[in-house]
Order: sequence, then structure tokens, then C-alpha cells
Amino acid sequence: MAEAVGALALIVASARRRWLWSVLAAMLGLLTARVSTLEVHTPKEIFVVNGTQGKLTCTFDSPNTTGWLTTVSWSFQPDGTDSAVSFFHYSQGQVYIGDYPPFKDRVTWAGDLDKKDASINIENIQAVHNGTYICDVKNPPDIVVRPGHIRLHVVEIDNLLVFLVWVVVGTVTAVVLGLTLLISLVLVVLYRRKHAKRNYTGAQSYTHS
Repeated sequence: MAEAVGALALIVASARRRWLWSVLAAMLGLLTARVSTLEVHTPKEIFVVNGTQGKLTCTFDSPNTTGWLTTVSWSFQPDGTDSAVSFFHYSQGQVYIGDYPPFKDRVTWAGDLDKKDASINIENIQAVHNGTYICDVKNPPDIVVRPGHIRLHVVEIDNLLVFLVWVVVGTVTAVVLGLTLLISLVLVVLYRRKHAKRNYTGAQSYTHS
């Protein structure tokens, strides 16, 4: 009798464990199903004149509305290094600035989470700010699959003016070449049509005689 009771208890315990694991698996499935992908968008690179303000633009798409759980983190990877340093965090309407010296008293929040904007401003940009900036956004239950990366180039005003001049010259040259090619093609087409019409008229006259 005792053996039968013991066997029955083992069967009941085993069935209870299976039921518990089934419930846990179902709950995990529901939580996983609610998690959706949050996409972050940033420009690939920007150019900022030395000593001026630079805006690091970062926006994101999320099917869920933003709220107190939404957070924004910015990290910086200096040129020539393989690791990034966190220097800015935004959560629950509060700004938290790290102790990284290049960004002390320089960074301000320029975003609006209601508009899916996580941008920041950096004042008085210097050569030390050359590098890659990483924008990471969390909007539970959404998760970021790939944070945004911005390559920032600090340029001197003289170099920027030279760069802009070359851009303008290159653009004008491309437009002139394009118009010249288009006009040449039009003239060739008109010439061929006119030449073909003359040949056709000559052939008609020869047949008539």
C-alpha cells in the first residue's frame, strides 16, 4: 500500500512540474512576442567647424509610445581606439552627464521623446571630439537591434571654405558637362533626321524619272 501511495505521489509531482514548466514557457512566449524592434536613424557623418556648436541628430521608430521607461544613451569612440566611453544619459526627463573631460559642460539635450527625437548638442567642438558617436535608445518592451553611429569630423574654417569652393566648382562643372552632352545629343539627332529626310526625298525623285 505504501509503495502504491509513493508511486502515485511521484506521478503527481512529475505532472505538476510539467505543468509549471508549460506555464513558464507560455509566459516567456508572451513576453517575447511583445518585444518588437526599435530602429535608430542617424547621419553617417557630419562636419563641424572648430569652436562651434555641433548637433548630433538621432531619431528612432518605435510602435510603442514613449514614456518614463524610455532612455537615451550616447557613447563616444575616439579616433584610433577600439572602445567607446559613455558620456551622456537621458532618463525620466533628467540629463546625466558623465565625467569624461572632453564633454564636461559642453553637452545639452536637444531631443523630444514625444517626437521620437534623441538628439544632443555639443558646444565649442575641438579636435579632441573627432571620432564616432553612438546613439542607443531603449523604449521597453522595444529593444534596439543596432544603435546609430555618426562619424564626426572637426574642420578648420579655412579648410571648410576650400572644401565648399571645390564642391561648388565640381557641381558647376558637372552641370556644364551634362548640358553640353545633352545639347550635343540633340544636335546629332536633329542632324540625322534632317539627313535621312534628304535621302528619302532624293530616292523619290530618282524613282519618278
